[in-house]
Amino acid sequence: MQSNDARMLLHCAVPTAVAGVVAAAISAVFAGGKGAVGAAAGALVVILFMGLGLYVLQRTARSFPHLFQAMGLLLYTTQILLLFVVLVVFRDTTLFDTDTFAFTLLGGTVVWVAAQGRAHLKAKIMYVEPSSGSGEKASAT
Repeated sequence: MQSNDARMLLHCAVPTAVAGVVAAAISAVFAGGKGAVGAAAGALVVILFMGLGLYVLQRTARSFPHLFQAMGLLLYTTQILLLFVVLVVFRDTTLFDTDTFAFTLLGGTVVWVAAQGRAHLKAKIMYVEPSSGSGEKASAT
């Protein structure tokens, strides 16, 4: 993983984890222990799904740059569908409060996407390779 990829993952995962901790604390107050467990599980699912998706997207960008945009669209659509499947699978569980789980999934996803957008805006990723000192022309990456 390149350093800018790791930075991107860090800039997305940390705010999502903080949002998960806040959601767990609020859920513990209003829904008790099962609410806190549901919120923690929701935040963990978001971080795992979105982190894995970011990793796959970065690998695709390096291997097949011409498929990057289509792969991004397919990946985000698949992630949302998988999150829906997780909600359906855990709909009737008694392990944790399903309402806090669902709201934390929603909130964590929004935080991740917002953090990823901000990280992309702040990233200084070159889209043209700088020319060397020997007089070669710069080439597009």
